[in-house]
Parts: sequence; C-alpha cells; structure tokens
Amino acid sequence: MKAILIEKALTSVDQMTVHTVPDPVPKKGEILVDVKAAGLNFFDILQVQEKYQIKPPYPYIPGAEFAGVITALHPETKSKFKVGDRVFGSTQGCYAEKLSCSPKTLLPIPANLSFEQAAGLFITYPTSYVALAVRAQLKAGEWCVVHAAAGGVGIVAVQIARALGAKVIATAGSQEKLQIALANGADYAVNYRDKDWAAQVLKITGGKGADVIYDPVGLINDSLRCAAWCARVLVVGFAAGTIEKIPANRILLKNISVVGVHWGAYAKYDQVTMERVWTELLQLFAEGKLVPVIYEKVYQGLDAVKTGLNDLGSRKTYGKAVVSIGGVASPNSKL
Repeated sequence: MKAILIEKALTSVDQMTVHTVPDPVPKKGEILVDVKAAGLNFFDILQVQEKYQIKPPYPYIPGAEFAGVITALHPETKSKFKVGDRVFGSTQGCYAEKLSCSPKTLLPIPANLSFEQAAGLFITYPTSYVALAVRAQLKAGEWCVVHAAAGGVGIVAVQIARALGAKVIATAGSQEKLQIALANGADYAVNYRDKDWAAQVLKITGGKGADVIYDPVGLINDSLRCAAWCARVLVVGFAAGTIEKIPANRILLKNISVVGVHWGAYAKYDQVTMERVWTELLQLFAEGKLVPVIYEKVYQGLDAVKTGLNDLGSRKTYGKAVVSIGGVASPNSKL
C-alpha cells in the first residue's frame, strides 16, 4: 500500500514523502480498514518535527483521524462492526491507504455524511460538545462567545452552541473568517484584533456580558472584561502560543468559573460521559442538526497532505481540513 513514512525528525512537512510499505495485518483485537479520507491536524505538524508529546518510534506513519470501510477482522476480534461497515475514528497512522486498529476507537458514520465529512469528526466535535454541554452546562438563551470561530473546534462550537439554543458571538481575526462563522450559525461577529473587542461584546449583550466563553486561543484575560456574573470560561487550548496567568481577584469579583477541557482524558477517567457525548452527537448528526464543516478545498491524495498541513499551519483553512485518500502517490519505495 501507499503511505507517508517518517524515518527521522523533519524540519518541515515539505519533507514528507509517500512510499510503498507492506499492508498492515490485523492482530488479535484489531480490524483492517481501507482509508477513504483523513483529517489534518496542527499536531501532525508538530509530531513529524518531534515537537509533540506523542513520539512514535521510527519509522512510523503520521495522521490521527480517518474515515473508511472495514475490510477484515482478526478471527479473534469481538466487535459490533462487520466487513463493509463505514466507520470513522482515530489511531496513529492515518496517512495511508490502509490501517489496522482496535474497534474501540471506531464509530459508525451516519448515513447522511460523506467520508470527507466523517474524517474530521473524532477530535473536534466531542471536544466542543463536552466543553459546552457538559463542562459549561450552556443553556438556551444564554450568551456564548466563541473565539477562533472559523477554526476546527471553533466552528464546531458555534454549531453546538446554536443547537443548544444559545445566542452566539463569534470572534476571529479577519472579516472573511467572521463571515464563515456567521454563515454557520453565529448571531454576531467581532474581530478580536480590534482593541475594543471586549467592549463590543458588552454592547451586543446589553452590558451583561457573556455567560460562557469558549477559548481555544489563549484570550482568557481579555475575555474576563466581557464575562457576565457567574460566567463559565472554558480553557480549550493555547493556539496563540502563550499559556496565560489569570489574576484570581478578577475571577472572584464576578464569581467566574474557569473550567478546563481535556477531551482526550475522558477515555481514562470518565468513559460514561464519553459514551454519552458520542450518543448525543451521533443523534444530532443523524437528525441534520449538526452538519460537519470541511474546508472548501478537499486535498487529493497522500502527496497533498503536506500542502494541506502547510495551509493549516498558515491559517489559510477554515473548519476541518481533509485529504481524500487515493490520489497518485510518488514512486518512492520502502518495502
């Protein structure tokens, strides 16, 4: 099969190359999947440069999200899935034509979604859903600010907040991305590069401020200026690159809750909530109340992964960037 193979730390994703490698053989407890599409993530860029906390032994295949079709099960694998099922999930090694993984990391693709739509579901949707529905307990009628609202988790947060009945104020760094957020459910849009963006939020909310603030960027301190009494501020990530120090007195004066969101840890600490989140999300997808937003340019073939990751890293994309597997691979061979 064709796959991207990483044999040493790279200085740039431009050094990624596609090789011919042996097809994976499912072990006990695993199944074999033909990969139809894969999601592109910023941490993929970090991983191939040895800048990410997860460092697979060399050589390895990068990529962590996929959608495809089950083609085989190990004879001793017990699973609710069968050959021919359309599935999406996460495992190391998604930038390949085939992969072998545990069925525990898989979910069924709703009938109304394509492989490309499903390829980017596994990380962004549960992250935003557990943040808003579980951690923040967002209620209908409340004001919700979503930072980086055209990005991967941000645009999902906009959709979920609207589905929960909230009034959504999207922030982003360009007019183009603000329009994307508005087109996907935001009620209002504010450019967070404006010096007075927090004042704009206060004006929109009639002086009350936001009940919930969803922050994958690192804008907590500025966000406290427009937080309502008893607001819940969600710490989702630090895309801006700086981990903030928050003045505790400002949290006290407004009775604010600062809440951490680490979706990946639920598999270890709270599988009941993890199962609940996926049950509710799959129902929302099936009902058409949530529609995955993928970047308008679906990258074609494994050779295009580096182009997609470069576009992602330079913030050219919105929603979820996805590569369709099956394009023409390079002739490099690693048998």
